[in-house]
Amino acid sequence: MSWAQWAAVGATGVVITICLVVYTAIGDALSFDTESIEPDAWGDRPASVDGIHNILVLGTDERAGDDASYNEANGIRPDVLMIASIDVDNGGATMVNLPRDLLVDLPACEGNDEYAGSEGGQDQLNHAMRYGGLDCQGNAVESVTGVHLDHMVSIDFAGFEDMVDSVGGVEMCVPEPIDDPKAHLQLEAGEQRLDGSEALGLARSRDSTDHGSDLGRIENQQRLIGAILREVQSGEILTKPENLRNFLDSVTDSMVTDQGFTLDVMMELAVAMREVDLANMHMVTVPVEDHPADPNKVVFQEPAAQDLLGALAAGEALPDSDGSDEGGEDSGSGDGGSDSEGGGEAEPGDVSLQVLNNTGRNGLATEVETLLNAEGFTVTGTGNPQERAPDATTVYHGPGQEAEAELVASALTSAATEEVPELEGDLELVMGGADWGPVVGLDSSGGSDLDELGSTTADDEVVCE
Repeated sequence: MSWAQWAAVGATGVVITICLVVYTAIGDALSFDTESIEPDAWGDRPASVDGIHNILVLGTDERAGDDASYNEANGIRPDVLMIASIDVDNGGATMVNLPRDLLVDLPACEGNDEYAGSEGGQDQLNHAMRYGGLDCQGNAVESVTGVHLDHMVSIDFAGFEDMVDSVGGVEMCVPEPIDDPKAHLQLEAGEQRLDGSEALGLARSRDSTDHGSDLGRIENQQRLIGAILREVQSGEILTKPENLRNFLDSVTDSMVTDQGFTLDVMMELAVAMREVDLANMHMVTVPVEDHPADPNKVVFQEPAAQDLLGALAAGEALPDSDGSDEGGEDSGSGDGGSDSEGGGEAEPGDVSLQVLNNTGRNGLATEVETLLNAEGFTVTGTGNPQERAPDATTVYHGPGQEAEAELVASALTSAATEEVPELEGDLELVMGGADWGPVVGLDSSGGSDLDELGSTTADDEVVCE
């Protein structure tokens, strides 16, 4: 390939996520650290979706040099947690940020010579990495979001700073003067070019945000990601071999991936996405609200968070050019799902059903009962299947109940419908372990409307007036 062709591929890699540029023409001359993860040991995993590659991108608080002792005292934790869901077929991606202060039920994490492990339970999401490295952090994110993770990549403070410097800094609008000693950041108001140290300070600063919170900091981080992507795509980084080498070196020197995320895999993924547009790179934060007992922590805001994560798990969170969600011909529904009107004449209030759990996951039927009730369905009972126990999630219905069954299926990530001649009255939703995914709701767009959630794109630029 010529350097112009590599530049095109390189641009796509950067657009996917900043860390996906490491594969290019330099090839084996670059190296990065890998960490062993064992997803097979995570238990029942969410189903993967053809054409969708979900990558967990972590920005860690690892220090170097004189500050290295911080790592030993506090462990290495991600300040940034982002699921980059790459849609190869539709040429775009949705990047969903998860606040580091999010309180969740962490799964148990087995310790080893390097990590202490954990029994699990309610804890801050980013603490999982301290207990068990990438393996436990990936398990935690997959467990609480229901999104199948294909790969993981992390980059530390030094790597982010070097990366910004390698592109010559980034143009940013700073609406108000910033003086944040905790982030070692002092900036005048106005349009200006930030160097690596200043960009890192802005990415880490809480006090400079409207409410001094992690959510405000995430907004700054999303703006910085967009600024870096625009800088890389518009400048000389991808057209001059020396500049490209320096940029790649800045990334790989401070990067750790899972053992399966090889240069070849990155190459294949980036080539498949080589025509991606910055306007098709969507960034959004999962909906959260203050924890009722601790205003310094947050919890998922339901049902909005479940709607977004369910759509992401199903590969349906990327809006198309007219504002509706992509997701195939039957967006937002299972295999037997209904149309956007919601199953012909059927309405949720017309449907009563039993929820039966065939996944082996304790308590799931009760969880799903709550979600379906919130959608307007009437759940008349929960339990385990006695007569019908399919591997794949199935909505069973009697004669003349096709519309009602399809309406239920349309509220699920994946579900088939099947008529049972002798079945009368309530429908039966039997959740199978092979393909069970979250309830995604009956929004006519097929899940969550990213615009309503404050989504931005890498093409959006804040300009100082």
